[in-house]
Amino acid sequence: MHSKATQTDPRRVRRLTPARSTWPWRTLGPLLLLILWQLASGFGWVDSMTLPSPARVLTTFEKLIEDGRLGPSIQISAWRAFTALALGALIGVVLALCSGLSRIGESLIDGPMQIKRAIPTLAMIPLFIIWLGIGEATKITLIMLSVLIPIYINTHAALRGVDARFIELAETLKLRRWTFIRRVALPGAMPGFFTGLRLAVAHSWTSLVVVEQINATSGIGYLMTRARAYGQTDIIMVGLVLYALFGLVSDGAVRAIERRVLSWRNSLGN
Repeated sequence: MHSKATQTDPRRVRRLTPARSTWPWRTLGPLLLLILWQLASGFGWVDSMTLPSPARVLTTFEKLIEDGRLGPSIQISAWRAFTALALGALIGVVLALCSGLSRIGESLIDGPMQIKRAIPTLAMIPLFIIWLGIGEATKITLIMLSVLIPIYINTHAALRGVDARFIELAETLKLRRWTFIRRVALPGAMPGFFTGLRLAVAHSWTSLVVVEQINATSGIGYLMTRARAYGQTDIIMVGLVLYALFGLVSDGAVRAIERRVLSWRNSLGN
């Protein structure tokens, strides 16, 4: 006989799940960091040449917008990151499906993917410069490879974790291959895919920071590289803040899509 203390109340489980209204609390940490940064600058705890104040960074941001340098840089950086993210996500899902749903596919695909996982993408920069030059192809490819691995690993693991009862039911109903993928495999892989996607978004911006400072002639990283040559730390800080904002907004967007797509998980507690 089970006591009340050992029973799980589904409503209590749902209350413990982060709700949509909690997003303002996620801004508390960044806001606190911003306040400490301003206080450190205001009281002279840090040299303004080493770390300019938030107010000065904001002023520099406005000047860069007004003189037309920042707008095009943001556009090209966003294009690089999102193009590579889309390509990496698509290729990662396809490879995960091929590997997760077929023994032959796993034999051919999983080994090379694990090898790539062990090799840092940024360590391959010299090789890709030799292969593809220093143009957009190298930048997009490097970012795509850094995105590909977390998508593949997490989607593949989720596919391998699909409930065997669903697979047996699909075999009993003699579902066609595409129907099985659409109705069983893909829904079962979605939680893993979104876990990988959140990691991939972070990797895409991290990789972008590096590739845009390698013989680039446009983008936020290019502005930062030029600013470094002239000791303009305020412009460098503008670039870093923009990268951080892009990362936070992208992660928030993925969270929102995940909540919508996987809303069925919350309804299970009803």
